[in-house]
Amino acid sequence: MSYQNIVRYLGNDADYLLNHKSQTIDKKLLHTPSPHYLDEVFQGSNRSIQTIRSLAALYGHGRLAHTGFLSILPIDQGIEHTAGASFAKNPIYFDPENIVKLAIEGGCNAVATTFGNLAIVARKYAHKIPFVVKINHNELLTYPTKYEQIMFGAVEDAWNLGAVAVGATIYFGSEGSNRQIIEVAKAFEKAHELGMATILWCYTRNNDFKKDGINYETSADITGQANHLGVTIQADVIKQKMPESNGGFTAIGFSKSAPQMYNQLSSDHPIDLCRYQVANCYMGRIGLINSGGESKGESDLEESVRIAVINKRAGGMGLILGRKAFQRPLDKGIQLLNAVQDVYLAKEIDLA
Repeated sequence: MSYQNIVRYLGNDADYLLNHKSQTIDKKLLHTPSPHYLDEVFQGSNRSIQTIRSLAALYGHGRLAHTGFLSILPIDQGIEHTAGASFAKNPIYFDPENIVKLAIEGGCNAVATTFGNLAIVARKYAHKIPFVVKINHNELLTYPTKYEQIMFGAVEDAWNLGAVAVGATIYFGSEGSNRQIIEVAKAFEKAHELGMATILWCYTRNNDFKKDGINYETSADITGQANHLGVTIQADVIKQKMPESNGGFTAIGFSKSAPQMYNQLSSDHPIDLCRYQVANCYMGRIGLINSGGESKGESDLEESVRIAVINKRAGGMGLILGRKAFQRPLDKGIQLLNAVQDVYLAKEIDLA
């Protein structure tokens, strides 16, 4: 997709997003995606040779290979949102092989999905695209519904499947967050020992984070702190929702904050809100990939391009986009994934 088409998909927001000049956190302070990212960031880290090799496999595959950017297809919704609800629009994805095929044909860096999905096709595809095994989930058969991430397998099993990385979710702010932090920290330590990379779905969840009609679970200050906790347990990549507000700490009246967080380190511009998330990932040393969110139908392509532009100009590392791709016909899903990748390949789109 050409730069002109990217501009067209942005519509009335094109100037607002493409010409924004950030006055918050200076882009010179950021560690940004590049072909040399792994050498510049991880060569001096505690990550083993095997883990760095796994990261190189992740960053060296697909249409974004060797750019420093990531495009990952995540399909764990069969557990997280029930298989029927997730795959009703496109039943071919009840068959895990089609999940892997979509990632390959869509030019993704990796496919991220469940133990079972990857296990049933591992020998056929582990050498064709990097595997990311999602090791914990929120199951939806408990009634009344509760939101609790539980382990679905061992890290060693992910290694045996040929995975280059494991992925896990922590619901920061939830009743079970302390247990989840301990479990995931231990799992990530084991993954690094075995030579795999680690990706954290770094989400916040608490009903009390919703106030006066605003859901502060996606506020920049709260998600930024979640990111900072995530990199502290040595996630190699952080997955986070795109920030939609700010001031969650002050509106709800908890935790700690400083006025500069709101009047100097961020603004109400979406690129500046996302940059605050990047800053909390050790100023970009650990890559931030934003999630694509739920499918809304006809507007998915435009919305995905918009999110990609915000993430890239903020200093992020890419998108991890699932439902918008797999809940549509295969060719349309590939088209959407490629459109997002084209944003990261477009040299005209740079840091704000």
